[in-house]
Amino acid sequence: MKRRDAPSLLKDLPAGAEVLIIRLRSLGDVVLLTPALSALHAWRPDLRLSVLVQSFCAPILEGNPAVAEILLMGGFLSAVSNLRRRHFPVVYNQHAGPTSALLTAAIGAPHRVCWTRRQFSFVYNVLVTDPGDKIHTVEHRIEQFYATGLPRTPIPPARVYPQPDACSAIAKNLSEIGISSGAPYAVIHPGGKYFTKRWSPENFIDLAQWLRKTHSIEPVFSTGSTETEIVSELRRLSGGEFALMDSLDLRQLIALVAGARIFIGNDSGPTHIATATGRPVVAIFGSSSSVHWRPWQTAYRVVQNDFPCNPCPGDRCYAFAEPRCILSITLAQVQAACESLLAETTQAPSVQTIQQQL
Repeated sequence: MKRRDAPSLLKDLPAGAEVLIIRLRSLGDVVLLTPALSALHAWRPDLRLSVLVQSFCAPILEGNPAVAEILLMGGFLSAVSNLRRRHFPVVYNQHAGPTSALLTAAIGAPHRVCWTRRQFSFVYNVLVTDPGDKIHTVEHRIEQFYATGLPRTPIPPARVYPQPDACSAIAKNLSEIGISSGAPYAVIHPGGKYFTKRWSPENFIDLAQWLRKTHSIEPVFSTGSTETEIVSELRRLSGGEFALMDSLDLRQLIALVAGARIFIGNDSGPTHIATATGRPVVAIFGSSSSVHWRPWQTAYRVVQNDFPCNPCPGDRCYAFAEPRCILSITLAQVQAACESLLAETTQAPSVQTIQQQL
């Protein structure tokens, strides 16, 4: 297929055609793909959208009406074998790394879509001009579909869908720590991939005390299973004063966040999950770009101080002896963000109510 023919690609697919979309790796990236999936499904609900993800990301797409099938990435050879026999007419590589490029080539689809200036670009026969990183990730992701025929209409919000069994488990957990049905609670997530993106546990504990005292909102801390150092520090600092849910699976985390009065966290996957439940979000940014990664279409506040070196890769501080970007953020700044956001938003339905509505 020639590049000049790309704008008619989606329109020309026959009714019921299967479309494969590859999005490997991070939770946040899969969450921020969901607006494009919703837009494509709304335009052509007859297409069957299959999304290839790694197994830990699958709950992000569970229950999504735009997704006909969630495919799990196991071993490379088994993935190739399974996908080749499906004879997908088109593959969209939303990941664009070397593994996904080789996988795209090996599947043998007639139409293989990716952005320009990516590794192994020779394997693609539809190259979409990369819009760069000065726009939101959602806008970046949907560009592949715009360039191949999706009409440019307002982009939907990101969405994840709490599941009944997970809601039931979280309702029980909340009851056990004294949070009754309908009582307001805040989910606080102090984790993050790099230290340049993590506000200190001490600050989060101080914020939790302020939320309880000033707004009568009970703080609930959530952490990832691998964030053992953060868990230990939170327990040391709080002395057991606050609930800490450090063993939730992803489905349970979605259910927990869906019923929260407010979510406060660093730029991370759980922050994007909170955005996709439609809850108010206070997102604390250090080394990463809030233009590219801010919450999408929910009530939110971004707390970030400007530095000429921002954004940076984040694996180390490239400009100073310490990451001033995240260290400069004060408790007062985050409190002010919470105050204004709480003033303009309302309490979420309880987890029990969400469960009943499913």
